[in-house]
Amino acid sequence: MKKLFALMLAVAMLLTLTACGASGDTAETTAAAAEGTTAAAAETAAAATAGEKYVVGVCQLVPHDALDAATQGFVDRLTELLGEDNVEFDVQVAAGDSATCANIVNAFVADEVDLIMANATQALQSAAAATADIPILGTSITEYGVALGIEGFTGTVGGNVSGTSDLAPLDQQAQMVKDWFPDAETVGLLYCSAEPNSQYQVDTVQSYLEEMGFTCTQYPFADSNDLQAVTQTAADNSDVIYVPTDNTVASSAGIVDGICQPAGVPVITGEEGICKGCGVATLSISYYDLGVKTAEMAAQVLTGEADISTMAIGYADNFSPKYNAAICEALGITPLEGYEAVTLD
Repeated sequence: MKKLFALMLAVAMLLTLTACGASGDTAETTAAAAEGTTAAAAETAAAATAGEKYVVGVCQLVPHDALDAATQGFVDRLTELLGEDNVEFDVQVAAGDSATCANIVNAFVADEVDLIMANATQALQSAAAATADIPILGTSITEYGVALGIEGFTGTVGGNVSGTSDLAPLDQQAQMVKDWFPDAETVGLLYCSAEPNSQYQVDTVQSYLEEMGFTCTQYPFADSNDLQAVTQTAADNSDVIYVPTDNTVASSAGIVDGICQPAGVPVITGEEGICKGCGVATLSISYYDLGVKTAEMAAQVLTGEADISTMAIGYADNFSPKYNAAICEALGITPLEGYEAVTLD
């Protein structure tokens, strides 16, 4: 009954706003509506949650800049939309362990949270395996069809799952290798074999690079324990190394940099956080903004404005070409025009 009352109240407010707008000057009303879109969305969500408090469980695979930013954007925006008195967050980080992800989401299910936000592929897989009833929104997921084993994926998962993707244009990432290092011949593709979205990215980028004439070799590692040895092999046999949006590399970028920079082997990365740690350049998204987009979807699901089973996957709106000034200087590389320097911590 509370939810029904909240929904009726939200509709009544919208009708009131519409009636008021109809009586004013058309041009002024249009301008005011354009300027007040965000405020109206927040007001509507707050109205819809009147008398209702939601508990949201957040399962983040591992702590690193990109995933941390996505979680923060999600928490900030959902709090803004629903009101801090109407939403409670239980944020848990799994330290890179899939089994821990499973334990976290199983606890969320036992606690009957209202929504689960799964940050990274293993977190999403664990959540999807744990419940078919509680709404699940993923974020920082490269390709949902790959992550969830959906053949012929068309952009909507269905059931109780949707979310946002961090996929940057892979053809443009491959082009970066050619733009920055046109004389290179061999490219090593370094990634964690336990991350299916990393496999998807390197397979796709490899096909583009081979069309450009590069000789490519994949260098998969099982986990952080063998990252150093595999990176050394890749550096010994590659003119350039490409790293996708790989969570294991992101949390251990210093290992990659400690090997590749002394060897004089540049690294092109799939996202800004990895670029800060070991890369020369990247074409990246704002993970904070991705978290914001995920929160806006969550508000729609929680207030009944949208049906998660028909909600299409959301994608980043902007992609930024960036470079690491410190690593470029150390390797004697002149940054290309149109690239912005990443801000190092």
